[in-house]
Amino acid sequence: MIKIRLKRFGKKREVSYRIVAIPSSARRDGRPLEELGFYNPRNDETRLNVPAIVKWLKNGAQPTQTVRNILQKANVFEQIRT
Repeated sequence: MIKIRLKRFGKKREVSYRIVAIPSSARRDGRPLEELGFYNPRNDETRLNVPAIVKWLKNGAQPTQTVRNILQKANVFEQIRT
């Protein structure tokens, strides 16, 4: 199963995350299938590759709860329905 989840990077106490499509059996910081965006929780900045995220979701990828919340704020799920 493919998951859309966060991959941690950055310095200690200055963490940022990349949103990636990765097999569910892979480790958190393993090699992703594709990088789909960026999330910085310190200033709540997000950059999303929406067409790629929609493609993965239509192909059956499951987002984690945190990624689902980020995608709902960006109204990505409404683009799947149309």
